[in-house]
Amino acid sequence: MTTTLTDEYAELGKEVPVSQIDHELRALWEQDDARTNASLMNLVVYTERKGGLLENSRIISDLTRENACRAILVEIARDEVASLRAWITAHCQLSHGQKSVCCEQIAFRLTGRVTGRFRNTVFSHLNSDLPLVFWWQGELSEVFTERLSSVIDRLIVDSSSWADPKVGFARISEATEGNTALVVQDLAWTRCWQFRVGIAGLFDDAVAQAMLGEIANIRIKHSPPHRNTALQLLAWLAVQAGWKIAGANTFETKEGRRILADIESSADSATLGLIELSSPKTTVRISREKGTAHLLREIESGDYKVSSLSPADPDSSESLIACQLSRGGKNSLFLKILPTFLVLL
Repeated sequence: MTTTLTDEYAELGKEVPVSQIDHELRALWEQDDARTNASLMNLVVYTERKGGLLENSRIISDLTRENACRAILVEIARDEVASLRAWITAHCQLSHGQKSVCCEQIAFRLTGRVTGRFRNTVFSHLNSDLPLVFWWQGELSEVFTERLSSVIDRLIVDSSSWADPKVGFARISEATEGNTALVVQDLAWTRCWQFRVGIAGLFDDAVAQAMLGEIANIRIKHSPPHRNTALQLLAWLAVQAGWKIAGANTFETKEGRRILADIESSADSATLGLIELSSPKTTVRISREKGTAHLLREIESGDYKVSSLSPADPDSSESLIACQLSRGGKNSLFLKILPTFLVLL
């Protein structure tokens, strides 16, 4: 039996004419008085990956358990004949066996030349009273324009998936010149959150504090797809400590000392597997074994040895998105380390 396009996208909900989306959404809520429509934001998820629409619908089903939103999913296939299709559904949470709080989802599949149709289609179905969080998946294309970025409040990308991060961030910078309030969040940066928290926590220890002016070597280990996360962590260290880049993987302190950094890629590593800071007498280390959900934090200085465990950052993109949405903030620290990161690239 041949699977039709309609069957393939059936799990997206009810297919509706674009002109009837608002009418059909109202009818959807009227069908069940036990449901409450909840929204704190517009969440647009954009992909140019075939099959991404179905995958993202499943992700939204999980995300809306903790993050109430109007979800708008978009899949674009520019190499196909021009068309536009739309589906609506609701993701509901159960309370006492009944659907209680629901978040609505609108899914669009656009093909052919889409730039103008994309903006008009998506923007006309935003809840205008709510902020717009835009999760762009994959490489930035010409669809990402100044006109699009001008209405986005929070842009989430993953530079680990980009062939050339410098080009990607340059495109963001160019397109967002007119939107100075835009918050840019990189999932590569989110992946090192717990490592940064762990390092800051270890240096509360007096022994670790004493080595700050004597650090001579840094070692970072990462899995092959996540070099950007390792470099952003290194950039954070350099910026926070006031070190200047003095050459390839070499930094210079304010006092003129040199610090050497070794960045190692290993298929056996977790996303981030290790960061180790060493002085002649002391070593501070945070490590994570691949597949584990915790970090091991250690300080070693002669006979003095302490260790503790802390949670690791999640591995899946949807879990990282959930972390970003729950934390919010202006992400000013990322903007602070971004120039150093781009040089390290």
